Amino acid sequence: MAALLASACCLGPLVLLSLGIGGAWIANLTALQPYRPLFIGLALLALFFAGRRIFRRAADCKPGEVCGVPRVKTTYKLMFWLIAALVAVGLVFPWIAPWFY
Repeated sequence: MAALLASACCLGPLVLLSLGIGGAWIANLTALQPYRPLFIGLALLALFFAGRRIFRRAADCKPGEVCGVPRVKTTYKLMFWLIAALVAVGLVFPWIAPWFY
């Protein structure tokens, strides 16, 4: 089962390409474009709640919770900023994409 799941990352795109579903076809898929503001709002809301939970004081953590461990807290902060940067790239990409082609 593990071997099948591990090969799915390589086999999945191959099957999609053989069916004619490639990057050019997916780029023309604009059915979700009207919902873009909703998705942006949900992403920012999720970042807000995640940031609120990650950047709270250690004194707010209950005894025995993971958020009180400094090493874990540092890792959470690093991952939060990485995801926030990816969301920022996704937000500005429609405006900077024309510069690349």
